[in-house]
Amino acid sequence: MEWTVAALYRFVRLDDLPALRAQINDACAAAGVYGTLLLAPEGINGTIAAPTAQAMDDIIALLDRLCGVTQGELKYSAAAAQPFKRLKVRLKKEIITMHAPEADAATMAGTYVAPDDWNALLADPDVLLVDTRNDYEVEFGTFAGAVNPDIQTFTGFKDYVQNNLDPAKHKKVAMFCTGGIRCEKASAYMRAHGFENVYHLKGGILKYLETVPADQSLWQGTCFVFDERIALGHGLAQDHTATRSADKAG
Repeated sequence: MEWTVAALYRFVRLDDLPALRAQINDACAAAGVYGTLLLAPEGINGTIAAPTAQAMDDIIALLDRLCGVTQGELKYSAAAAQPFKRLKVRLKKEIITMHAPEADAATMAGTYVAPDDWNALLADPDVLLVDTRNDYEVEFGTFAGAVNPDIQTFTGFKDYVQNNLDPAKHKKVAMFCTGGIRCEKASAYMRAHGFENVYHLKGGILKYLETVPADQSLWQGTCFVFDERIALGHGLAQDHTATRSADKAG
């Protein structure tokens, strides 16, 4: 049996979170859905897997009605085996932890760049390309020429910006992450701190690998994902040779 996997997020104001959590949790459990969904005042984020395409369609329809997920980022892939061991629907203060209230991605995010336009942006010599992911993710793969901030958690990105980047010097900054959520919030943080021309890859690395042919790609290696598949390559094909140590299970 092939499982349908959906990675999704949307920055949107959500209210009455306990009731919302209960409704989503009950529906996912009834449909045999596994994975994690995070709910916070700033939106929804998560990756889930369903045993059938119809079950996934039903859950996405519910999440769209409640949270408008189709207006955010929604990407599908497949897994040969059940990729998650349990279902978790959790309430959080943030859907991606940064501890920076000024980073309001719903109103301050930078400029989206579609995967088809990403290579052209990177050809601009004035663009500084920054990988916003954790160091162990970067080890699996990254874009050619990207700066690795060498952070262990996303909250460390703030220190990297403060200690290494300058709005007066770095006029154009492009960022990327796995599915788009971290670089979208990172772009809001940078704009709040005076950086004017901030770009981020719409849909993240996964959308780029799905969209851009391998012979035109600037991606090197594979993309780490936080589930049992471990890493994906071009066309979102699973890298069956990838391994990770227990302390990098995310």
